[in-house]
Amino acid sequence: MKLIGNILWVILGGLVWSIALFLNGLLCCVTIIGIPVGIQLFKMAGFVLWPFGKQVSDVKTKGLKFVLNVIWAVLFGWEYALGFLITGLLFCITIIGIPFGKQYFKLASFIILPLGREFK
Repeated sequence: MKLIGNILWVILGGLVWSIALFLNGLLCCVTIIGIPVGIQLFKMAGFVLWPFGKQVSDVKTKGLKFVLNVIWAVLFGWEYALGFLITGLLFCITIIGIPFGKQYFKLASFIILPLGREFK
């Protein structure tokens, strides 16, 4: 079931969001201070591409990572979170789309503060 869910996910928007996160990760890696955020966005792009059957765990953030999380949330994170929320709401219109909508809601909570998450 996970395989079918992941294939449908890629077709129904997962690929687009994954590419957007990957490109934003490249932009973050242009600056030295943005490299940790860029690396985390690469990991998240892989998670967004194939989310069913994967786990996310929280890791403590302190110091520079906390500051980068706040900067990310203010500048870009809220836009991505809003996009994921809107996409999730659109999927929840139909009964078949509800599992996909729930995934998008989960991703919205991850994207707002990307540092401090470990994707497995």
